[in-house]
Amino acid sequence: MHRQRVIVRTLGVATAVALAATACGPQKTEPAGSASSVPSASAAGSTPESSPSTENKPADASPSPSASQSASPSASASPTVKAIMANGDESEQVRELQARLKQLKYMTVAPTGFYGSKTTAAVKAFQTKNGLTASGAVDEATWKKIQSLSKKPTADELRPPTVNEVDAPDPRCMTGRVMCISKESRTLAWMIDGKIVSTMDVRFGSENTPTREGEFKVEWKAKDWTSTIYHTPMPYSMFFSQGQAVHYSADFAARGYAGASHGCVNVRDKGKLATLFEQVHVGDKVVVYW
Repeated sequence: MHRQRVIVRTLGVATAVALAATACGPQKTEPAGSASSVPSASAAGSTPESSPSTENKPADASPSPSASQSASPSASASPTVKAIMANGDESEQVRELQARLKQLKYMTVAPTGFYGSKTTAAVKAFQTKNGLTASGAVDEATWKKIQSLSKKPTADELRPPTVNEVDAPDPRCMTGRVMCISKESRTLAWMIDGKIVSTMDVRFGSENTPTREGEFKVEWKAKDWTSTIYHTPMPYSMFFSQGQAVHYSADFAARGYAGASHGCVNVRDKGKLATLFEQVHVGDKVVVYW
């Protein structure tokens, strides 16, 4: 029996190493679904706790009025008023909404195009201030009011060249040593005992190969690593969930948010990440959240 347990334990370690080796690389800009034919580390060993939430699924990206017809009845401000944009949507129209709300001082974070909790709260605050139904979803009356009080966003307002503003830390980030990673603000905050030490921009996997959400630990680190599936460099890798890792991405540095990873958390500032790599220890906490 002892010999069998040793064999099983050895096989378990070998399996874990193999999963970690299936590290992700950048995705090319291809039609949706094309990446599904490529093996994805995010699919391996997924559990209910580590699987991405349904909020991660983007809605129709078309900003045209016809897109508003696809909104589900449950997202409506009332049974008779359909929402144009609501929590869970992702589109260029949402990006414009966020830029306009930022002009009006209802939002402080840079536009992401994703309608999450911060956008919902900002819309609700605007509606309350302007005597509209405070549903948190944007109906036609709310959208017209926002447009009348703001100007058409510039390219820089829609996609600021500056670093993203850090989101409010998740409660799980407030103790210990944590890489606190917000999908909504697309930032990584390195925190120690509730204090932010450094921050950096990050990007995530696509809808087909999403970055897992939840609480993890740094399993192992590699200063120089190359993906064994995609054969792309992954400098300063810090693996936290099977094959997913925080690492520098030259593709992210070059293309920004026009691309995506295969599930890893990409960082575009190599200097900041190199410093973080030296500070993070194996066993430190990693929290990925909306």
